[in-house]
Amino acid sequence: MTSSVPSPTAVPRRRFATTRWSLIHQARQGHDTPAKAALEELCEAYWLPVYGFMRRQTRDVHEAQDWTQGFFASLLSRDAFADLNPEFGRFRSFLLAAARHFVSNERDRKATLSRGGKMVLHSLDFDRGEEQLVDELARGETPEQLFERRWALALLDRALNRLRLEHQDAGRAELFAVLANHLAGQPTEATLTEVAESLQMSAEAVRIALHRLRKRYRRILQSEIAETVSSPDGIDDEIRCLFRALRVV
Repeated sequence: MTSSVPSPTAVPRRRFATTRWSLIHQARQGHDTPAKAALEELCEAYWLPVYGFMRRQTRDVHEAQDWTQGFFASLLSRDAFADLNPEFGRFRSFLLAAARHFVSNERDRKATLSRGGKMVLHSLDFDRGEEQLVDELARGETPEQLFERRWALALLDRALNRLRLEHQDAGRAELFAVLANHLAGQPTEATLTEVAESLQMSAEAVRIALHRLRKRYRRILQSEIAETVSSPDGIDDEIRCLFRALRVV
């Protein structure tokens, strides 16, 4: 379901709050504790695309795990802000370029950092990562293609989880559980009737609820994307990149 969702509409430019990535950009001239925390949070949210990239760079699973741990240990234990320049207006671009550079250095040295090191991330669930990547690793994709699609899926999953939690907090967990299966595509009248009966609602009420669910999902997805860019000018392009990555097979 997460690979095909309603395309978000353009994001209003009226206001653009300080986000995790814009906060990191503001810290380029010196050490900034909130920015360090923001960088750590982004890394924890999007480590799997990096791991997928590493897995396509080497046949050795353990080496890919060491590289991933070493990459984040290095990124989070030094002043990574010094590496930022105007072209990295997006965390996605920065992370991919940094991962490429790290792999190049590791191959030159023919050695990896000890697993974990001074790791700041709480944990990297490589077993779960392998389960999620098993089908994709069998394809003939480039490391960059795998990274881009996993990045897109991570964004969609984070947005969907936020939507789920909102409905749970509002006491509408059952409604979400049923309607979430229909976020992508338009259900037939027969399906709407079946869903309405299961929820003890009218078909029209279900149609309205589904419309609202999709609209809220778009907004949350836009919010998640906004957290990874340094200005509102990059949001719409990131959305296009997201859906383009999901079309790559």
